[in-house]
Amino acid sequence: MDTTTSSYKHFKLAHQLKRRIRVIAPVLKNEQERCYIFEILLKKRPEIKRVRSTVALGSVVIEFDPGRLPKTNLLIMMDAVLGNIAHKSVSQVRSKKIDLSGPLQEVDLAVEGMTCASCALLLEMVLKRDPKVKQASVNFGTESLTVQGQLSKDEISAKVESLGYKAYSMDTLSQRKRLIEKEQLRIDSARRRFFWSAALSTPVIIVAMGMAKSRWLHWLQFMLSTPVVFWTGKPFFEKALRLARHRAANMDTLVALGVGSAYAYSLPAFFRRKGHIYFEAATAIITFVLLGRYLEERAKGKAGEAIRQLVDLQPQTATLIKNNQEFIVDVETVVVGDMLLIRPGEKIPTDGEIIQGMSTVDESMVTGESMPVVKEVGHRVIGGCVNGNGVLTVRTTAVGMDTVLAGIVHMVDQAQSTKLPIQKQVDRISSVFVPAVMGISGLTFAGWMMAGAPFGHAFGNAITVLLIACPCALGLATPAAIMVGTGQAAKKGIYIRNGESLEVAAKLNVIVFDKTGTITEGKPRVADLLKLSRLSEEKIIMLAASAENNSEHFLGKAIVDHAREQAVGMKECLHFYSETGRGIEAEVDGKKLLLGNQAWMDQQQIDVTGLVEAAGHFAEQGKTPVYMSVNGKQAAVFGIADKPREQARQAIARLHKLGVEAIMATGDTEQTARYIAAEVGIERVIANAKPEEKLALIQQLKAAGKQVGMIGDGINDAPSLAAANVGFAIGSGTDIAIESADLTLIQGDISKVTDAIELSGDTIRIIKQNLFWAFGYNTIAIPVAAMGKLNPMVASAAMALSSVSVILNSLRLSKK
Repeated sequence: MDTTTSSYKHFKLAHQLKRRIRVIAPVLKNEQERCYIFEILLKKRPEIKRVRSTVALGSVVIEFDPGRLPKTNLLIMMDAVLGNIAHKSVSQVRSKKIDLSGPLQEVDLAVEGMTCASCALLLEMVLKRDPKVKQASVNFGTESLTVQGQLSKDEISAKVESLGYKAYSMDTLSQRKRLIEKEQLRIDSARRRFFWSAALSTPVIIVAMGMAKSRWLHWLQFMLSTPVVFWTGKPFFEKALRLARHRAANMDTLVALGVGSAYAYSLPAFFRRKGHIYFEAATAIITFVLLGRYLEERAKGKAGEAIRQLVDLQPQTATLIKNNQEFIVDVETVVVGDMLLIRPGEKIPTDGEIIQGMSTVDESMVTGESMPVVKEVGHRVIGGCVNGNGVLTVRTTAVGMDTVLAGIVHMVDQAQSTKLPIQKQVDRISSVFVPAVMGISGLTFAGWMMAGAPFGHAFGNAITVLLIACPCALGLATPAAIMVGTGQAAKKGIYIRNGESLEVAAKLNVIVFDKTGTITEGKPRVADLLKLSRLSEEKIIMLAASAENNSEHFLGKAIVDHAREQAVGMKECLHFYSETGRGIEAEVDGKKLLLGNQAWMDQQQIDVTGLVEAAGHFAEQGKTPVYMSVNGKQAAVFGIADKPREQARQAIARLHKLGVEAIMATGDTEQTARYIAAEVGIERVIANAKPEEKLALIQQLKAAGKQVGMIGDGINDAPSLAAANVGFAIGSGTDIAIESADLTLIQGDISKVTDAIELSGDTIRIIKQNLFWAFGYNTIAIPVAAMGKLNPMVASAAMALSSVSVILNSLRLSKK
């Protein structure tokens, strides 16, 4: 370790090699903007090859050339730079941070007016500066933002609009529909603007290509190029001016600088009739950029097709039944408890429960299940699904954002808005890209002038550098692929809560399965009953069902269903206690009851010797034994059967082909668990596992370096789902399990786990291709432009097409 470390005031030298050092700088800890500034300043030195920051630690790794920049000089320079940064106004902003330990709210808004990825970065940075904001994420691809903190929706909208953008609510599906309509208007506007720009620019470019010297042709160029610059190109200048007021820049700044410089340089040359004019460059730049924007808007529209299809499922009107009369009302006016009439072929307006009628309902767009489902009195229906041939009367149970469809749309929104780990590095690069390009453009101009080139030649090359650089392709590389990937997943009945899980799923090498309701159908039934008690079988069933009527466990529900099938009545339960993974304790009809597995009976010191043999036979047949004691004595054992899902064996086989190990972890007995595992092709089984043991298994596997997925459906699976690298919840499971998971598999088709893993791999592959293209494009294009090998027209065309190519490549996912 360097003995001079202590002489540096603003950092500590944590590690050093010949060409690489790592320092810890307190002034950078949790200061994203300071890290940005520090990296930018260091990267200006050609001797510094690479800089990587870890904001949470204030840690910076620098790779450098010691032959050109001695380590001592580097350390002295860094200390000085950090000293200057420490006095920047960022510290003043941070010092005003208020206590955010109180209640936080999450606000989602649509944003209109973002023209490139730099716009999203600017918005995100401004929002994060507010002391009332804990976290902010702005997604250029989905044109939306999510802010977590203590700012109201109106306050966030005001901040967005102060930067020249428009913010819109998207809380309900109807609002989402209006945003989709606005999107179509934007596409139409982009098309019209490009059409007029192209129509006016074409003669200007033709005259320039013919090198005409006629004065009236020059006047024609001037008169046609002026409306192109100041009318069709007006948005570029307006946005650049607003950003300049906030000391910020983006792609619009580059375009405005390039076009403005070309046009302004041409005016005196035109009026003096001396020197070269660049009217064709100014008009061509705007035309090609507008073409790129139009194609980009269309491509983004296709990328968000899945969301639009989901939103379009909700009808605009509903048939309300009130006082035995029918009224056609706006769906937004429907409230919980309203009676709605759904005729054959109509879409169900909102979630509800059938109180009259029977029909089949097509739920394919929501659940991914292709076969219509029979629905009758007492069944729940999902808003947006299509009614079959029957007439249904439905009582509304949820409206607005509380419906299943709205929840799915919000879930897909969240997934598309989430930034993947791979995207965060791209964002850091994009945030400094525009200023860097402006600097390179200035150096290009200065370099050519120093080399003795004519002013016009140096000027043209500088403009070309401005135009060829396109941060949009970088900014779109990840979100475009996520948009299409999550949308494609939704079509398959896989709903992804966050984009990060989409990236991680491709790396999974172990999947831990719960048994009941996951590998099995979750529809257990009482197949056998052995009683030792003098109580009648009907009495045993009544007592057991009365106790289990308070339980949410599948096995308990099976006993309750069995009682109903046998027309056995139930009595009030005066006392109820449940221990997850073991069993229940209850008091019914003056009798103290225990129901559960053998471990529960042993824990309560109940002798069940007379029931063990029968329980063993049940387990060998794949039935789960549930012991019952009455007043501290063994009374009966139920054999509850739950057959494996039809797709289970195929799903496990597909996982094995991908090299993913499948493990079953269940609270069921060893014999029952192994019977079911053998049926579906799972070799490793952990039986009699309590929730904490399942959680420990997940943690052990992760500690061993495994990427672990967990799939479950019950409350007892929630901790494991949350702890896994990726948690998969069965859509028919409990709400808490679904909330704890990263992905939800609607209809319980566990074969979709493999679909999710494969789609994850495809999405990450597309993202890497996009990044390779975007980085490669800029790496090659900027030096070529600086060397004078491109003209501004070709540069603007290439810049426009680079963004479109990224989106078109992402759209290939829609064919998966």
